[in-house]
Amino acid sequence: MDIKAKIDKVVNKVKSDKNFAEKFKSEPIKAVEEVLGVDLPDDVINSVVSGVKAKIDIGNLKDGLGSLFGKK
Repeated sequence: MDIKAKIDKVVNKVKSDKNFAEKFKSEPIKAVEEVLGVDLPDDVINSVVSGVKAKIDIGNLKDGLGSLFGKK
């Protein structure tokens, strides 16, 4: 199972769909299962949720740093 690919798929959905982003914030496990279309074991789904949160936080950090230097 390629967890990295699953994380990237969810991250792309979060970034492109504001409604889905809100759902991910409130119910991350259900949101991930919705995008992936499968019911994964808890340890796998938790890894995907953690990976998505990390990528989103890093993306937000990069955006914030870019604005400090006049870049977006």
